[in-house]
Amino acid sequence: MSRRAISLLVACGGLVTIQGVALSAERYKLGQPISPHELAGWDIDVRPDGAGLPQGRGSVEQGREVYANTCAVCHGDKGEGRKVEGAVSGFDRLVGGFGTLDRPVPVLTVGSFWPYATTLFDYIRRAMPFQAPQSLTADEVYAVSAYVLHMNNIVPEETTLDAHSLPKVKMPNRTGFIQDDPRPDVRSKP
Repeated sequence: MSRRAISLLVACGGLVTIQGVALSAERYKLGQPISPHELAGWDIDVRPDGAGLPQGRGSVEQGREVYANTCAVCHGDKGEGRKVEGAVSGFDRLVGGFGTLDRPVPVLTVGSFWPYATTLFDYIRRAMPFQAPQSLTADEVYAVSAYVLHMNNIVPEETTLDAHSLPKVKMPNRTGFIQDDPRPDVRSKP
């Protein structure tokens, strides 16, 4: 049995099917069933339609303060990004890039490239700040999301975001992705 299969058994604590073969954690004396409470800590994904967004709310004004204290050190005071001395690349730029997607070297930012505002929330919640991922509260994540969207001129300064309003934010590149890929080798099956 591969390490990956063992890892799946341990993580799932039960029955896993790999290539049609049912593997039982009980048979291999691995893992234990995961409780709903334990699973809730891992079940934090947010879909483009907003499913999975937690309770909470945050304003642009609150986000400005959270951003200054936790984000600016890497992403710059105005979302311009930071170069890291001796590194191949720096920390991502968050602002700008509008009108560059058709150029040989587009500037891919939250404002110019990302199709859904909920993806911004999901990413901040899971991975930021870099040195302490998942340490921000839901209110802080809503606030930082509002501030980053405001820096990109997507929402006005008086905006407050929550689970109801965030999915309604229309991103500039929402329709910029190929919806139906005609290539037969990548076609989605209904």
